[in-house]
Amino acid sequence: MSCFSCFSSTKAAKPCNNGKRMQQPASHSPKESAQSQPENYNNKAKTNHHQSEPKMDKEVNKDNENNNIAAQTFTFRELANITKNFRQECLIGEGGFGRVYKGKLEKTNKEVAVKQLDRNGLQGNREFLVEVLMLSLLHHRNLVNLIGYCADGDQRLLVYEYMPLGSLEDHLLDLEPRQKPLEWFHRMKIALDAAKGLEYLHDKANPPVIYRDLKSSNILLDREFNAKLSDFGLAKLGPTGDKSHVSSRVMGTYGYCAPEYQRTGQLTVQSDVYSFGVVLLELITGRRAIDNTRKPHEQNLVNWAEPIFKEPNRYSELADPVLEGKFPVRSLNQAVAIAAMCLNEEPSVRPLISDVVTALSFLGTISKGEELQGTSPPVDMPSPSHHPQQPTNASSDLLDQDIAAMERQRAVAEAIEWGNNSRNKAPHRQTPPSL
Repeated sequence: MSCFSCFSSTKAAKPCNNGKRMQQPASHSPKESAQSQPENYNNKAKTNHHQSEPKMDKEVNKDNENNNIAAQTFTFRELANITKNFRQECLIGEGGFGRVYKGKLEKTNKEVAVKQLDRNGLQGNREFLVEVLMLSLLHHRNLVNLIGYCADGDQRLLVYEYMPLGSLEDHLLDLEPRQKPLEWFHRMKIALDAAKGLEYLHDKANPPVIYRDLKSSNILLDREFNAKLSDFGLAKLGPTGDKSHVSSRVMGTYGYCAPEYQRTGQLTVQSDVYSFGVVLLELITGRRAIDNTRKPHEQNLVNWAEPIFKEPNRYSELADPVLEGKFPVRSLNQAVAIAAMCLNEEPSVRPLISDVVTALSFLGTISKGEELQGTSPPVDMPSPSHHPQQPTNASSDLLDQDIAAMERQRAVAEAIEWGNNSRNKAPHRQTPPSL
C-alpha cells in the first residue's frame, strides 16, 4: 500500500510521486521481534496458497475465540456477487494495494466498500492479517468499521462500512475545477475527529496502538463530514511497561513520518503526533506534504512553513488561498500554533494527543461570524525549530487583550495554556503509565 487515494474514494487515485512508502531495515532482538506486530511490506517470497491459507484461517479463528472478534467471514463468490463480479461501474478507488468496489450486502441491504488486495502488489499476507485483527478489536466512532474479510484461497479482501464522501485528500488536495473547497470549520472538525481517533488508539486501547500511517488519504468522510481513520495495515502495538519505544522498520508515507523515526526506527506515540501535525498543516494550507510540482523550497510542506512559524504576523500566509479569507483569524492562528507544536523536532516537546484534542475542541468554539482575517493579533507559539528551553508569553498577552470579550474566551485561554505548560514540562514528563 503505497501512495493511494483512500479506499472509499469517489474516484480512482491519481498517480503521484508524493506519497511513497518507506522501509529501512532495523535491528531487532528476538524478544522485540516476538512482541512486534507482523509486517510484510515486500511480498517477493510467495508461498503456495494451499499452505498459507489454512494458517491465515487458524490465526484469525484463534483470535476470534479469545477476543470475540466481530468481523464476519465472506466467501469470494459472495463478494463477487455484491460488486457485480468486480465490474468497472462499481469501482470507487484504486492504488498500490489493489482496487476498491462499492457493493450492497444482500442480507442487510447495507452499502459497503470492498477492498480487493492485489496479489502481486505491496500489501502482504501479514499486513492483511494485522488490519483484520486491529479493526476487529478496536472500536471507536472515529475509526472506520471493519465489517468482514475474505481469505478464500489466495484471495484477500476486506469489507468496510461505506464512507460516501471518500477521503480528505479528495476534498482538500485533489479538487476538480468546479469542486467546492472545504470551508474552514469543516477542516477543523475533520482535524478534531482525526485527533480523537488517535487519542483512542494512544490512551484508551490497551496496549496502546501506534497508527503509523496518518495521512489525508487515510481519513474518510461520511455525509456530515465526520472523519474516521482507515487503513490499519501498518499499525503497531506501542511500548508497555518501562519501555519508551518499539523498534521497527521505517514504514509509512514520505512527508508524514516523524524525523526521529526515520533516523532511528524507534517508534513512539509521538511519531503519530508529528504525522497529525503534517495533516493539520495540509488542512490549513491546502498543500500536499510533498509536492514536486512546486518550487524547490516549497516542495516539502513542513520545511516551507517552518520559517513562518517563527513570525506570528505571517501566519495568514499559510491560509489556503481558496478560502479567500473566509475564516476567523484567531482560529487560524491557534490552528497554526497547534500544528507548530506537533511538528517540533524534539518528540518530548510535542503535546500529547489528548492535549491536541482539548485545544481543537476549544478552538471550535470560535463562531463563524466573528474575527475575519486581519481583526485579531496572531498567537505566538513554539516553532518546530525552537529549543525546549525558550518559552514564549505571547499567548498570555493575547488573552489579556481579549479576556473581557466573551465568556467563551475562557475556553480559548485553557487551550493556549496547555500549550505553554506542555512545552515547559515536556523535557521532564514521564511516560504515561498506559504506555
